[in-house]
Amino acid sequence: MSLSVAACSAVSGGAAAAFLPRIAERLAVPRGTPPRSACAHCDTPFPDWVRAGAACPCTAAPLWTVLAGALASGILGATIGPSPLLLVLLPATVLGLLLAMIDLRCLRLPDPLVGALAAGTVLPLAAGALLAGEPGRLGRAVVAAVLAGTAYAILALLPGDGLGLGDVKLATVLGFVLGFAGWPAVAAGLAAPHLINGPVAVVLLVTRRAGRRTALPLGPALLAGAVLGLALTA
Repeated sequence: MSLSVAACSAVSGGAAAAFLPRIAERLAVPRGTPPRSACAHCDTPFPDWVRAGAACPCTAAPLWTVLAGALASGILGATIGPSPLLLVLLPATVLGLLLAMIDLRCLRLPDPLVGALAAGTVLPLAAGALLAGEPGRLGRAVVAAVLAGTAYAILALLPGDGLGLGDVKLATVLGFVLGFAGWPAVAAGLAAPHLINGPVAVVLLVTRRAGRRTALPLGPALLAGAVLGLALTA
């Protein structure tokens, strides 16, 4: 484990995460609705998209957001180490955190952001595999993406499951990234989300903060599971 790489990754991830709250606040709107132009709490207009710190002066400092970005990035830096793969995963981690923040707010994973995550991971990883003469690695990633997308599409079609197409698309992208790392990463990364969301659902039911039909966001668990899958099998 490289402590210097882990520290640099954590610092960069936390610093980038500090700029996410306003973007998430503006994009956390129902499908078909334009981005929010003012604070949902105090109606203060947003003059721009990017602002370090809280989304609005009326909201709390994004401590947990910064910690999440630093933790996820630091874990990947510590386990993967200095490699081209890490250079792809660190920006993807920040974008994934933004997706998680939006999903937690409005149960939605915007297609443009999922598409940006795909472009920022699939394209460079595929190009890197071909340049390195590793077509088998690329093929494994494609197969993993197809399997993950198909499995989640079937789950989304089940009555009462609560999965959306955004979850299916995100699972497909993450399946490719995990497949690039190896089949153990695929198994761990796709199993972990359900091990994460299961206890969360039980706690919400016991505390009566949710009912049996309450929809829970799966995006954050999918993303956290991918980080754990990559870290545990690196």
